[in-house]
Amino acid sequence: MFSLLRLIAAFCLLSLTCVAADRPNLIFIMADDLGYGDLGCYGQRVITTPHLDQMAAEGLRFTHFYAGATVCAPSRSVLMTGLNHGHTRVRGNAGQTNPAAQALKDGDITVADVLKSAGYRTALIGKWGLGNVGAAESGLPRKHGFDEFYGYLSQHHAHNHFPDYLWRNETREPIDNVVTYVGEDGAGYATEARHFADDLFADEALKFVSNNRERPFFLYWSMVTPHANNERSKVLGDGAHVPDYGPYADKDWPNQDKGQAAMISRLDAHVGRMLDHLKQLGIAENTLVIFTSDNGPHNESKHDLKRFNPSGPFSGTKRSLTDGGIRVPFIAWWPGKVKPGESDHVGYFADWLPSAAELSGGDTPENLDGISFVPTILGTGNQKQHEFLYWEFHEGGFKQAALYQGRWKGIRSGSENAPIVLYDQQTDVAENNNVAAQHPKIADAIGTYLKSARTSLPDWEPRWGTEKQKAK
Repeated sequence: MFSLLRLIAAFCLLSLTCVAADRPNLIFIMADDLGYGDLGCYGQRVITTPHLDQMAAEGLRFTHFYAGATVCAPSRSVLMTGLNHGHTRVRGNAGQTNPAAQALKDGDITVADVLKSAGYRTALIGKWGLGNVGAAESGLPRKHGFDEFYGYLSQHHAHNHFPDYLWRNETREPIDNVVTYVGEDGAGYATEARHFADDLFADEALKFVSNNRERPFFLYWSMVTPHANNERSKVLGDGAHVPDYGPYADKDWPNQDKGQAAMISRLDAHVGRMLDHLKQLGIAENTLVIFTSDNGPHNESKHDLKRFNPSGPFSGTKRSLTDGGIRVPFIAWWPGKVKPGESDHVGYFADWLPSAAELSGGDTPENLDGISFVPTILGTGNQKQHEFLYWEFHEGGFKQAALYQGRWKGIRSGSENAPIVLYDQQTDVAENNNVAAQHPKIADAIGTYLKSARTSLPDWEPRWGTEKQKAK
């Protein structure tokens, strides 16, 4: 009888192991305000990123992948919900004027909900931006599928890379930095800077992986580099606050440039630590790692954009609806599963939820805007394509943009009946030439789509800008 029980137990253990082996661990690493052109593998020539370059060489490097929005909170909302910018809950950066508008609500299904239901251990380490204590508690991470959380709830708090506290779940955990507060939600800058938040996040990320290596897990590692400390920039003139300037210390550059480059190289080193850690634990072959950025590059540290060319061949930066503001690096790494190479598949953040659901065997929610990119990363073919991708922007007057058939970018601003500005990305990646007059049917198709691309949401109703605003 004892032998029979042992045999049954062994069979059950073997079955569970096989199920776990069929479902990869999922690590989604997201930088903050990192441009398409900020990495060596995407054309950067000044800043060194050897680990991400190696990740791209060993994995699949996407060349036509988009963030969910051109600024932080809505981009993360699209990523979490699998819904486009006109359907997701959070559609802009609301701040303290209306914090509830920048919070997920009960009933909003996230990728973490799907994976937790599928038996994954889930963690968010880093920046959240979709819920906070007080009026925005409906959006706290552990109410939306995360078993564990360590980091910043507020994006304003996350401006300071040397905070004097971080959140562990719903509890403030003191950090030994001395901070001068400026603005809202814990924002400010450190006058005694001892602990860099992204270093702490890297340690926590490695610990989470070690603790859960025997079962399927999902880690959303949401870095805050190379985002500027906006408050420090305004007060002290330098928003690139880092522990040291690393390989750039002896450069004949302003400190802002040294700091910006050092943040990106430090970020690169953290990714390298994770990939090495997965190999050392023997679980790299069962772990899909994604690396990307939440939107295009900023210029708020007061560094020199011309030195680094962070948007690469594209026009615009963060807050632009041209590709410099929304096209991002996107690398998929999974040894033995993802074949090294390059893909021009057109995808965006909403595709992560259905992709994760497919890989995990979880239930895919209905009526998503995202399309799984699993056929592309695994090379199995039959990849579905988007007819339209959609973005909007609420600061300085409402604007809309759509990409049609992976080629035609249309942007509308000023009013809901304003003419479409049309770019042909096949011949004009920098989006310099308006070709609406040459392709009126394409412009009309995009214009018609934009009028139906979004659902009404009281907190995010369009407020079209004046002509003066539109020109800014």
